Amino acid sequence: MAKKSVGAQLRELQPTFWLVNWLEMNERLAFFGIRAILPLYMIYSVAENGLGLSYTEKGTIYGIWAIVQTLVPMVSGGFTDAYGYKKSLYVAFSINFVGYLMFVWATGFWLTLLAACLVGLGTAIFKPPVQGTIAKVSTDENSSFAWGIFYWMVNVGGFLAPILAAVLRGETNWSLVFYAAAGVTLFNLLITILFYKEDAIKGAEPEGDVVKQVKSIGATVKEILTTLGDKNFMIFLLIFSGFWFMFMQLWDLLPNFIDEWVYSRDVAPVFNFLFGWLGDVVLPNGNVKPEMMINIDSFSIILFMIPISLITGRFHPMIALIGGMVISLVGFMMSGGTNVGWMVAMAIFIFSIGEMGCSPKFSEYIGLTAPPEKKALYMGYSNIPFAIGWGVGNLVSGPLYDVFGSKENFARQWMETQGGLSEAAVEAIPKEKVMETMASLLNNGAGGTVEEATRLLWHLNDPWRVWAILTAIGTAATIGMVIFYFKNKDQGISSAKKAEAPVE
Repeated sequence: MAKKSVGAQLRELQPTFWLVNWLEMNERLAFFGIRAILPLYMIYSVAENGLGLSYTEKGTIYGIWAIVQTLVPMVSGGFTDAYGYKKSLYVAFSINFVGYLMFVWATGFWLTLLAACLVGLGTAIFKPPVQGTIAKVSTDENSSFAWGIFYWMVNVGGFLAPILAAVLRGETNWSLVFYAAAGVTLFNLLITILFYKEDAIKGAEPEGDVVKQVKSIGATVKEILTTLGDKNFMIFLLIFSGFWFMFMQLWDLLPNFIDEWVYSRDVAPVFNFLFGWLGDVVLPNGNVKPEMMINIDSFSIILFMIPISLITGRFHPMIALIGGMVISLVGFMMSGGTNVGWMVAMAIFIFSIGEMGCSPKFSEYIGLTAPPEKKALYMGYSNIPFAIGWGVGNLVSGPLYDVFGSKENFARQWMETQGGLSEAAVEAIPKEKVMETMASLLNNGAGGTVEEATRLLWHLNDPWRVWAILTAIGTAATIGMVIFYFKNKDQGISSAKKAEAPVE
């Protein structure tokens, strides 16, 4: 059967499809706005308007946040099917609004953890109704294109967010970003109240009475247990978890690595030319703000997602998935393997190409195989790899970076072992003064620059080892996915039902 033209596929998409894409873009604008600065905000000292946390504390917060945000949809998806998509969106936006404001008021580990968990909970409740809507209003013929558009819109919000965050925060005025995120969330709530029409979704169930809702919730528990018993599906999810273990560190840890180690003055003119008219996107030291460097990923996806989705639509989902994983591995290792700005920028671009190949295919495949009346519930299962990979990845990468990557820790060690300072004197140095103090001890006490101190620590400690360890885990997951594909090529992804895979 001939594939329908792009125009024909576009005409088949309902107005509700475009509305939820708009909601998703705005939600990502708020979410990625705070995510762009949070790795820095958590680590910067209190004197620099930050929280002064360690990398281990930061990793713990991200790990718990990840577990909340990615496991809750397994339950909230069932409630979404039972109580309605629109009500779920109301709840999600309300919780997110409070969470974003909590980051402004947070001090120390526990309040920051509470704020992160609120944002994670609101986002978790938001995902099933949006993804369920996309799954309901798309068909087998246009699903690849529909999910490609959805992923493109995600990255429009993801692209604009770091730019606005970089401009709003100036050098260290972080609170403005959190206030802006709360404002965007309120706007989304208003749009949902006025324009989201649940009964316009093809195949949507009426909300029904309380008795029907209770039965639906009970059935959801049974369906969860049934799905967890699907051996092939669970193996597939666990393998992809290893990949996400590595994958999420691009956003959660790479900003810190860039901030501490990368000299990006070589690419600063490009960023100033493109975005400098909006405000300061370059730091006083001449380096590009880390959130802007990371934003190369979203910018690349905006430019290339649609054509790549059309190309990958011609392949078996698993072929596109594995190909994307391989390309992402290359970009990821390159991004943390150098302190040269243009090489890091190129690596993030390569990573984005791989991401475009694998991430939409993962959601598409689950959307295609889910029963029509349970799509929101089934989309919740796509969060299992994110839960394990993102959560465990941060719980591991935080302590890992404290040992193998933290410039502050390396500087304190150097001052004690080679700088002639006592342990007590080193401990007494404020966080924001560590590098200046080390620089003053260089050249046998004659002094030097912070840049000289940074280069010395880079060559003495090889902080790129953190990325080598994380890449090794992603490589193992990719090899596991290749084995899984060839072992189950005829049977498909599920032990219970043979998947109807597209022609390769």
